[in-house]
Amino acid sequence: MSMTSRERVVAVLQGKTPDRIPVYGWVAANLSEPIAETFGSVAEFEDHYAFDFAHLFGGPPTYDGSDLKEVRASLKGPITPQALLDVPVHDPNDLEAYQNIREQIEHHKEKRNRFVYMQTPGIFEALNGPFGIEHHLLYLGLYPDVLHQVYQRQAEWNRTFAHNCLDLGVDMVHVSDDWGAQTGLLFSPSTWWSHIYPYHKVTADAVKERGAFLSLHSDGHIRPVVDGIIELGYDAVHPWQESAGMDLQEYRSCFRDQFVIMGGLDVQTTIGFGRLDRLEAEIRRVLTSFTDGGLLYCTSHFVQDHCTMEELTFAFDLIYKLVRQG
Repeated sequence: MSMTSRERVVAVLQGKTPDRIPVYGWVAANLSEPIAETFGSVAEFEDHYAFDFAHLFGGPPTYDGSDLKEVRASLKGPITPQALLDVPVHDPNDLEAYQNIREQIEHHKEKRNRFVYMQTPGIFEALNGPFGIEHHLLYLGLYPDVLHQVYQRQAEWNRTFAHNCLDLGVDMVHVSDDWGAQTGLLFSPSTWWSHIYPYHKVTADAVKERGAFLSLHSDGHIRPVVDGIIELGYDAVHPWQESAGMDLQEYRSCFRDQFVIMGGLDVQTTIGFGRLDRLEAEIRRVLTSFTDGGLLYCTSHFVQDHCTMEELTFAFDLIYKLVRQG
């Protein structure tokens, strides 16, 4: 029996076999202009390929950029954890700041019955903005105790933001927190357990208590902390990056019953390089491996601007055909 787009995604997240693999693609950030020239708009591209889910962005930021700029100027250098504690955060209950999210929910969920998930700050990635990633990594060694205070405030802000997004009608809270490099974590597993896990748990527990779905985005090789991801209760992991040594067969044999993968189309090695034969082979390989469920098929990140429209349409024409062939 044919499912709606939202039913299809929910079936996968619940460990069931959908009528076909759900499809989405992160295309807007770098390719909006050429897509609009060809299809009229990104929305028409998404409709043309009958996307089943949608990644929403927006809402209030945690910190005001002008405040951070003033602190850097006063310090004549990078912001320290102690200094950041004195910077006010935006009120996450400023509901006027959620208007763009309401509009996206109306467009995707209410009018097109797509499953919608909301970009939500993590802990490490979110604070790379105020600190800069190099200084942030240094601070994990220099100021671990103060960082606990910074992370706790961020976690409480994230929890409130997630509640507000769920109240508006999003189906899944998508926590974005890059931890991985190409061959391993950016920090030790022990640091992850002491400084990242507890503050993800704040949001994860809140979302699960609401009965909502929870997904994680982390680029790179995050295999050393998969047990912790499972313990936190994530329903989906994006992108499970094969180009960073995350083995797809290991996922199927070891973790398939624990969470699903969101991804499968790698922007680092597969799409955007003009090698259509390899692109086709990779699309076929991944899609034929998940006909029984376990995959929300989409790009591993935003498709980059070196991808031509010819290649983009080649890829999604093929994807559209293959998922409907079963």
